[in-house]
Amino acid sequence: MSWVLQNLDVIIGYTGSHLLQALPPILIAFALSLPMAKLANARGWLRTGVTTTSGLLYAIPSLPLFVLLPGIVGTGVRSPLNIAVALSLYGLALMVPAASDAFRSVDRIVLSSATAQGYAPGARFLRVELPLAGPVLLAGVRVVAVSTISLVTVGGVLGVPSLGMLFVDGFRRGILAEIAAGVVFTAVLALLTDALLVLLGRALMPWSRTTAGRRS
Repeated sequence: MSWVLQNLDVIIGYTGSHLLQALPPILIAFALSLPMAKLANARGWLRTGVTTTSGLLYAIPSLPLFVLLPGIVGTGVRSPLNIAVALSLYGLALMVPAASDAFRSVDRIVLSSATAQGYAPGARFLRVELPLAGPVLLAGVRVVAVSTISLVTVGGVLGVPSLGMLFVDGFRRGILAEIAAGVVFTAVLALLTDALLVLLGRALMPWSRTTAGRRS
């Protein structure tokens, strides 16, 4: 505890860098997964291909991907862009299948009724399909958020500032308190982010609480 108090400014700085690296890939994965999932659902064979590709992509070890990616996208190994691209790929690997399941969970009869009531395709998507798929989409975003925050620590091995630097420096100097601080603060950051997403979901989708209450 004393080590944490003595190095609180360092931890706060690493926490800020950690969040700045984690949030863009989460948002990118969510935004890109929606059209990709819609496209995949439109064709059965394409959905199978997307699901399989996503599984294979997430199976790639993170550290080799961080090292190999600069040769493909032309960035430096320690570039924040390199980290963002790698984390976005992992996010897409998780989010696209989740978004596909979310849209498939929406009752086709409800969509047909909306069309019969005069909703244009765009309006039907924004006002009917997307809200109804929201709870499942939120579940996918929560998984992506926790996974991304955890994966950011790998960048610490490459020297990219994040809470992962506490692991690297702690191992190098043999300071167990620093290693433990890295583990605890990363876990706390993931849990807080997940809790914020839950609160955001309840605020934006109050109908999901009613549905859950009826099921229980």
